[in-house]
Amino acid sequence: MSHVTFYEKPGCLSNGRQRALLRGLGHDLVVRNLLTVNWTPEELRSFFGGRPVREWFNPTAPRVKSGEVSPTAMDEGEALALMVADPILIRRPLMEVAGLRCCGFEPGPVLDALGVDLAVGADLQSCSHPTRGAGVDATCDAPASGGDRRAAARQRADVP
Repeated sequence: MSHVTFYEKPGCLSNGRQRALLRGLGHDLVVRNLLTVNWTPEELRSFFGGRPVREWFNPTAPRVKSGEVSPTAMDEGEALALMVADPILIRRPLMEVAGLRCCGFEPGPVLDALGVDLAVGADLQSCSHPTRGAGVDATCDAPASGGDRRAAARQRADVP
């Protein structure tokens, strides 16, 4: 059994499936609300390893889907500044176990360390929301109204 810090968006169905898999394997999870952490660029950067900047972003974030934010058109500093200001842009989950960190739920060192063997073709990373194809759902990656996205996230949060 490993102790895993798991940063998620509360209410995200995919994050729920990921947590269930990890707990089913006997891991102890400390679940944190990704949207309310006071990230620093340095700490956030440590979860991305050698991934290209475009893979740091949540592709279902409204600002990415609308084209307002173009992950392929920015450098690390710009990307981190945007994510610190608007954490819904961060690809999730972020996980930390035994000194290893990652973003996303795909094969790699963190899932290997946790004994997660995803079947060929298994996808626990993509959005599981049943209405995602129909546009942005109010409970799934909706932008906060007004300029204070963190405050809106804290109001919706059910995870510390």
